[in-house]
Amino acid sequence: MKKTRTIFLPFMTVLAFVAVNAQEPVITSEEDAVITVMKKYKEALQNLTIDRTFALFADNSQVYEQGGIEGTYSDYIEHHLGPELGHFKKFEFSDYEIDAEVHMPYAFTTETYIYTIILKPDEKGNSRTIKKKGVATSILEKIDGKWKIIKTHSSSRNTK
Repeated sequence: MKKTRTIFLPFMTVLAFVAVNAQEPVITSEEDAVITVMKKYKEALQNLTIDRTFALFADNSQVYEQGGIEGTYSDYIEHHLGPELGHFKKFEFSDYEIDAEVHMPYAFTTETYIYTIILKPDEKGNSRTIKKKGVATSILEKIDGKWKIIKTHSSSRNTK
């Protein structure tokens, strides 16, 4: 009986090790931090504000949208997104999923979602709803201990 237990215990230890390592990889704290940055940006858009979003982007970041080069995040806010947000009554994301991969000092994300924009009523009181399926990929870099978005590209298409 003692001999069986001696063989059985190491076998069970190896089996447990294999079973644990066969599971999905555990998200690291760096991946959590990257995902948090991306979710903060999404939440700001849903709140129709750019407050505190500049801290999420590197100064020399690049924004690409729908096949266009928008420039740095500051350029994007000044010439594109900032004025657009003023026309939105509501900006909502649904079916949101994010995947993050960290390869220090860089991280790569892919987000998929459906966004719904409800425009403020025009002078005639008419409002319009835009609903699209979108995808965004971003590259982040750890700069001075903080994850910053250095490049982001988004595109969308009509929902079916």
